[in-house]
Order: sequence, then structure tokens, then C-alpha cells
Amino acid sequence: MYFDIDYWWRVVRHVWSLSEWDGRWRMLARLLLWIPLRTVFHGLFFLLDYLLFPRLWFQKVIQPVFIIGHARSGTTLMHRLMSADGDRFSYFLYWEMFFPSLLQKKIIRGMGWFDAKVLRGFLHRKLQEWDDKTFGPVRHMHNISLWNAEEDCFAMAGAFVSQQWSLDIPMMDVVDFFHLDQMRSKRRRWLHHYRELVKRQLLLNGGHKTHLSKNPVMSGWVEGLIEIFPDARFVVMMRDPTECIPSCLKLVQSNWMAKGWDKEDYRNSLDILTGISFEHFRHPSEVLAIHSTTPQIVAGYRELISAPRETVHAVYAALGIEILSIFDSWLRAQAEREKKHHSQFEYSLGEFFLSVEEIRDQLPEFYELHQWDTLATKEETPNA
Repeated sequence: MYFDIDYWWRVVRHVWSLSEWDGRWRMLARLLLWIPLRTVFHGLFFLLDYLLFPRLWFQKVIQPVFIIGHARSGTTLMHRLMSADGDRFSYFLYWEMFFPSLLQKKIIRGMGWFDAKVLRGFLHRKLQEWDDKTFGPVRHMHNISLWNAEEDCFAMAGAFVSQQWSLDIPMMDVVDFFHLDQMRSKRRRWLHHYRELVKRQLLLNGGHKTHLSKNPVMSGWVEGLIEIFPDARFVVMMRDPTECIPSCLKLVQSNWMAKGWDKEDYRNSLDILTGISFEHFRHPSEVLAIHSTTPQIVAGYRELISAPRETVHAVYAALGIEILSIFDSWLRAQAEREKKHHSQFEYSLGEFFLSVEEIRDQLPEFYELHQWDTLATKEETPNA
């Protein structure tokens, strides 16, 4: 099992330097005691997987589908809609990503069976209470639950490769989880480990399904993903940057504030994140233009919200996937529910010293291609 010692040591040194932070010693204990013990624990189970499940040696990852794009651009909704096609796709549930080993997951699923059959769901009810108490307050920003399909960046956390560390501590200048395509020394190691995680998840779900991934950070990994998965397919979600950039910045800022960080503590990291936001648009477009034979589609956020069934149909057609009638019936019913959904998450560009003009100047080719200005004008003008 892979572990990024370089990034781990960078974070240890950074936390050590935060002499005025109240959580310094608690975080150092986590980094120096809990993380190494957890890594050894997971590593032993990782080795046992190949001994106890010989099929793992021959498990293939065939034509995986990657949903990428800027955070808050519809990646989660697209992922949730496609993951409902459960007979076709394999994906990570949130709880599964904290247990990278196939053996670990099978043991926990066995405990779930025992709880349902013998304990009459007692453990599940307790977990549900904890789930609602822990994630309920943030579900207006992101609908998270232990049993939801979730972005698989969390699966890499055991290898110390997860942007979650930068969400716990504002340190975008210390560790970089986005620009993997530019980090050749790390690219092969990170993605080899990721492939091992995917193989285990596929085998857990029967071995014959297609891996479905959603991870906005992988917008910076596209070249590496094509290198390690030559038959990969991509869905690039696209939303007006004046909407999704402040939405993402607000989400991250709210997380830092909830953890007790002051504006001066996270100002630099917020600036770095703003710069990376523009790369979420440019990088996938540039790489996929070079790899023009790679199955790919750009899906608009507005189209997904207004016509989810038709948008999913277009995605399946572009990727060469047949829509089964049972899934299409579910899509038809779900489409009406999605049209009634409105986010209660509020934000504004002014909070982040950004203007509409600055964003347009950074991404003029995208505004011209997607006609966001025209669409906005039509929405603001009655009877247009």
C-alpha cells in the first residue's frame, strides 16, 4: 500500500510551525501516532487481499468513467444520477473509502448482515443517528452521508493523498493535490495506488461492472488518468464560473471558519484556490483536445438542472453506453424531483474580492463557447 511520506512530512513540519494554534499538539499526535498506526493497519489488510482473494490478481479496470469539472458545477448531481444505474456501475460509498482493503469491506458488510438479521438493525439505527447529527448541519451545502456515493478523493486519504488535509488546515501552499499532471515523480505512484483501490471496489461489487468516479480535483489529473487507464471516458461538467467559483470558495471558507481559522490564517490559501479554480476549466479542455479519440462529453449545469433525463441520455450516447429501460424509468421519475430542487447555499463574488469582469477576462474562450452571458441576459429579461 502506497503512502506519500513526502507530503506527510511537509504537513508535520507545517503544523509544528503553527506555534500559536490551539490544535497544534492534537494534530501532531494525530500525524505522528494515529496516521502511522493506521497506515500499518491498512497495509497489512492490503497484503492479505491478494492472499485471500486470488481473483484480485486478474481484476481488470475496463473503460472507467470519470466525472470531472469545477466543484459546484453539477458533478455531484451527475454522479448521483449515474450511480443509480447500479447494475452497470461500481462506485465508492462514503463509508467504504475509509477502509481501502477488500477484506475490511467484506468484514464490515458481514457485520451489516449480522446486524440486520440478528440485531434487527440496532447498529444501523445508531449509525443513522450519528450520520444525521454529524452531516445534517452541512447538507444544505453538500448532501453527504455514510451511504451516499461520494467523490473518491477520500479513498486516497489512507495514502495521505487527499485534499481533506487542506480543508482541515489552510495550507494550499504546503501540499498540492491538483497539479498531478505536472508532478511526474508522484503521478505514477499515486495513480497505481488509485488503480489498486478501484480494483478492490470492482471485485467487491462483483468484478464485472464499470468504475464510476466523481472528483473535481481530478480535473488536474486528466493526462495521468489517460496514461494509467487508456480506455477511460470523461464527463466534464461545465457551469458559469461566476456561479461555481464563489460557491466553491464559500464552501471551503465556511469549512475553515467552522474549524476556528481566522481570515488571515486562510487568506493565502484562498488566493491559491482561486487561481486553481480557473485551471479547473482550462486543463481538462486542453488535455482532452489533445486526446480527441478519448470518449468525452461536456455537460452543462443548466441543462442538467432543467433537463436531467435528457442530459444523462446525451452523456450515455457520447460514451457509447446503452440506457436500460429500468434505469430510464427511474430517470423519468427523478427528473421531476430534481427540477424542484433549489440550493439554500448563499454566497456572493464580493466576499472574495472577485468581479464578474475579472472572471470573464480569465476565461474568455469559455464564455464565447458556452454563451453564458447570453443565457444570463435571457434569464434577466422577461419574455426574452
